[in-house]
Amino acid sequence: MDTTWRPKWLLAAPHRLAFFAGSVMLGMSAIWWCTMLFARHLGVAVPWMLAPATAHALLMTLGFMPLFFAGFLFTAGPKWLAMPAVSATKLLRYITTTLIGWALCIVGFHVSATLVGLGMVLVALAWSSVTLQFATLWYTSQAEDKVHATVVVVASTAGAIAMWVAVGGLALNEPILVHTATQGALWMFVATVFAAVSHRMIPFFSASAVPVLDAWRPLWLLWCMVGVLWFEGVMACVEFWLRPDSVGLRWLQITVETPAAILMLWLAVRWGLVQSLKIRLLAMLHGGFLWLGIALALQAVSHALMALSQNQTSLGLAPLHAMTMGYLGATMFAMASRVSSGHSGRPVAADNAAWGLYWTLQLAVLLRVLSALWSDAFSILLLTAIAAWTVAGCGWGLRYGNWFGRPRLDGRAG
Repeated sequence: MDTTWRPKWLLAAPHRLAFFAGSVMLGMSAIWWCTMLFARHLGVAVPWMLAPATAHALLMTLGFMPLFFAGFLFTAGPKWLAMPAVSATKLLRYITTTLIGWALCIVGFHVSATLVGLGMVLVALAWSSVTLQFATLWYTSQAEDKVHATVVVVASTAGAIAMWVAVGGLALNEPILVHTATQGALWMFVATVFAAVSHRMIPFFSASAVPVLDAWRPLWLLWCMVGVLWFEGVMACVEFWLRPDSVGLRWLQITVETPAAILMLWLAVRWGLVQSLKIRLLAMLHGGFLWLGIALALQAVSHALMALSQNQTSLGLAPLHAMTMGYLGATMFAMASRVSSGHSGRPVAADNAAWGLYWTLQLAVLLRVLSALWSDAFSILLLTAIAAWTVAGCGWGLRYGNWFGRPRLDGRAG
């Protein structure tokens, strides 16, 4: 059997094409932001057509995650919905348009705001089309259990709307619209899709690997997870429009976030965090989910500090990066590694390379959170964090991207 890396193998299954493109975007985004941060630290002048924080939020929220979503949804989605498998060729136009769009955006960040707007139009068109494709699959399905797929359809629709709001903000030169779009997309789209996948897959994987565990996942838990994420999204958007927030709104946030954090931390234990530690790939999934509870706890503490200090003291960006890099980043690494291993004919396990990349990412998360809390060491911690994130992201792409362009080891199709 010819095992040479060939582009044609990227079209053998949806996850191959989409994960490969996602890994390219992940690596490109990490290298770009790492370069920008080191340039700033060294005093190198870099032209910006958008505020650096705005560009960073757009790319890190909407850049690589939707590509990984496309690969996962059109691999697991048809099984969830009892529908026929989807050909990777149906995603090719979306993947290509997305990559072109983000390439224009990254160049435009430093050259032309018009290029950024054009790039975002392509990205929004592409995601809108893939959302419609998955929604059609969902609508056609006669499966009895469509709850998780329904959540994904709603979240993906919210993501498409957010992308078009970002396009409008860029066209009108209204940064507040772009910030609203990125925050709305983060909580109501990206995090909500992860919540649906976590609720469905983590207890199932845990019970399959550890006999003493059960696949406990009542629907009220899913609604709690989605509810608190959408609450966070709404409140994050409100902050942009009602600066500064009233003390009453801060206490409302605390009232929701505190029990939500306790529930998520308890749920991590209930789903088998301790029992999973002996199985690396399972431990990766549980470690990612643990960050959700930590992020909500940090949110509650930060908002309490703001309420007590008239918005003068907070934990800064620590809660946000615990959510994005911690919960979303670590869970993405674990899920994508599991799918990539199983669908390449390899053991569904984390070997030393995958384990090392995962802990490099965890180091990046920890350092980024600490950099927000420890102002005296901000620069060194931030630079070390982005360097570790870049190593983890590029390392994952090189390792698994090498698999996507080769036939399965067991000779099966897909």
